[in-house]
Amino acid sequence: MIADAANQLLLDFEAALALNRGASPTGPLFAGVDLGTAYTVTAVVDANGLPVAGALTRSRSSIRDGLVLDYMAAVGILRQQVRMLQEAGFNIRMASAAYPPGTLGGNARVFANVLESAGLGVSGLIEEPTAASLVLNIADGAVVDIGGGTTGITVIRGGEVIYTADEATGGIHADLVIAGHFRIDTVEAEQIKTDPARQAEIFPLIRPVFQKVASIARYHLRQHPVETLYLVGGTSSFPGIREVLESETGLAVEIPVRPLLVTPLGIALSCWKTETDKTAGTK
Repeated sequence: MIADAANQLLLDFEAALALNRGASPTGPLFAGVDLGTAYTVTAVVDANGLPVAGALTRSRSSIRDGLVLDYMAAVGILRQQVRMLQEAGFNIRMASAAYPPGTLGGNARVFANVLESAGLGVSGLIEEPTAASLVLNIADGAVVDIGGGTTGITVIRGGEVIYTADEATGGIHADLVIAGHFRIDTVEAEQIKTDPARQAEIFPLIRPVFQKVASIARYHLRQHPVETLYLVGGTSSFPGIREVLESETGLAVEIPVRPLLVTPLGIALSCWKTETDKTAGTK
């Protein structure tokens, strides 16, 4: 079960996205940047690892299936977010980024390059579902991160990551199904998908996408059995997805209150932990 403290942390981050607090922190700040297919999200935590600010921007054209396809567009979005946060009094200088499991070499390094081009120091890189697990504080289970273009899986046992994987199925694939059915573009399809008034109508159309996510989970968990799946990523909030995955996998499924915000907040916590450990090591 997802702890109340984890859900509260996510609600606090949601509130912090509005930059509506009275005074910005005077101590060090730590940022996490989630360069996603559908959204770029930057989370900011303070010296206690608590969320204090953030930014969220649509980014469908620059990232696809875990790869940075339009480098300058990704940098431009992040620069805007950094400038907005700094003008609001959140003087972020250091950040971490995340990449899909299985991303190797130069493909992973590109995520760090985006941060550097936006004027941020790079604290480190972390796999996306592993970052999500830092927020949920899971001892045993599998985090299934359903992103825009890919689904990542991290298996955790005894509080340690023992396996990660990633495959190309995510929210954009649901958009493509909707777009094909109604003969519209994917932008309009996304609007339909996120409209609560139409979600029951389109559920039968995109149920196969959810079944594919379940199939991915089943495949990768054959050698690493778990009892519970923890779903994160924006698509995880679609009504009915929990029941599909429970039926298809036979496992318990847990979804946090704001699944879209889990991974970026986890990336920020990774930055906070890394930099705090560095400081402690110098004393």
